[in-house]
Amino acid sequence: MAKKTAAAEPTDKKKTAAKKPAATKADKAAAKGTGPLARMKALYGSKDKLVEKLAGMLATDGEDQGALKDRLLKASNQQLLKLAAVADQVKKTYGSRDKLVESMAKALNRAKDQPFVAKLATFSLPRLADIARAAERRAKAAK
Repeated sequence: MAKKTAAAEPTDKKKTAAKKPAATKADKAAAKGTGPLARMKALYGSKDKLVEKLAGMLATDGEDQGALKDRLLKASNQQLLKLAAVADQVKKTYGSRDKLVESMAKALNRAKDQPFVAKLATFSLPRLADIARAAERRAKAAK
């Protein structure tokens, strides 16, 4: 059998790194379709700013905002983005957490049941938003 001779190929295939220009508005818009870190930086600037915004909305009456900020700083960017989306939706639809709790108590026909309302107030904001969404679906299906 005849030996095949292969052409000598360079084994060093280093790619040259091109310098990237400064981020523009178009780059920020394109970042929305990329990973959580890029989306978080494009929308909020830094993780600290996002945590600062979320801590005020997510804190319940008995919870320390400093401890909540420490916990949120340890959360992933994806989790923080989801929490921010829920917080924005609640703020846009209901105005505040207290108004959401009142609205849920009325929707569930338990506005006069004070222990139930107190228990609702202890739920997390995403859980309250899920309860509100389910109540809206039930009301829509009943019609």
